Amino acid sequence: MSAAMDRTPSYCKHFAMSRFPFDGRLDADALFVAAAQTEASVRLDQLLQLRGIGLLTGEPGSGKTTLCRRLVDGLHPGLFRLVYVPLTTGNVMDMYKSIAWELGLPTERNRAAAFRQIRSEVTRLVLEGKQTPVLIVDEAHHLRNEVLEDLRLLTNYEMDSENRLCLLFVGLTELRRRLSMALHESLDQRIVMRYHLDGLEREEVPEYLAHRLRGADCDLPLFEPGAIEAIFQATRALPRRINRLAHVALTAAAIEKARTVTGEHVQDALAEIGG
Repeated sequence: MSAAMDRTPSYCKHFAMSRFPFDGRLDADALFVAAAQTEASVRLDQLLQLRGIGLLTGEPGSGKTTLCRRLVDGLHPGLFRLVYVPLTTGNVMDMYKSIAWELGLPTERNRAAAFRQIRSEVTRLVLEGKQTPVLIVDEAHHLRNEVLEDLRLLTNYEMDSENRLCLLFVGLTELRRRLSMALHESLDQRIVMRYHLDGLEREEVPEYLAHRLRGADCDLPLFEPGAIEAIFQATRALPRRINRLAHVALTAAAIEKARTVTGEHVQDALAEIGG
């Protein structure tokens, strides 16, 4: 744990906050909804209706996983069957085991049997359960090429008039570049929804800071305009980076017993975290 984290109780007391405003512990319905996330949510809703393959990319800390949380929390359990795979760097069989586990299926010993088993369960869920299976693969930029190809085959129901499995790849920007390569042309052509999540807009940064402060029962405008601009410039308005920098800047202000966070406090925070 860093020295800044050790000192955090002082700023909660100093600014009369009920909790740390910039940690990750927020319910989905309390998350800040930026314009980009609103547009992305619309795209994801369309993906669910199409039951196709979607691609959600963004830089680290842009809010991809947060957006997935909102999507998942909004799914009706009677209409959708969620399968969430947070990270796998293994082979195709490892991926099939993860999917089978989430579906409550026994583990098959070979790749072909596992493939048939998952396909059969997807068909059962759609035709008998009247549910749409939704497979979300997070950190998908780590997937091996053969895993990407097998996931494409898993969604291929050519004899049907409509798709049965909704598949969403979530990953860093490099995933978008990988899928544009000739090696993955078949998969790339089947992607029906693409969205790249950028940072917040400049005018959203003060709104975001105020939103997080309200979550800690603090309605005061603690960040001065110079501090807000410094945070915007230093973080490229990526929420995770804003959280970290704002957290340490609040600590710097509390140590000086200041009533607000100034641009100088942000610069001190940048020096501490190596920004």
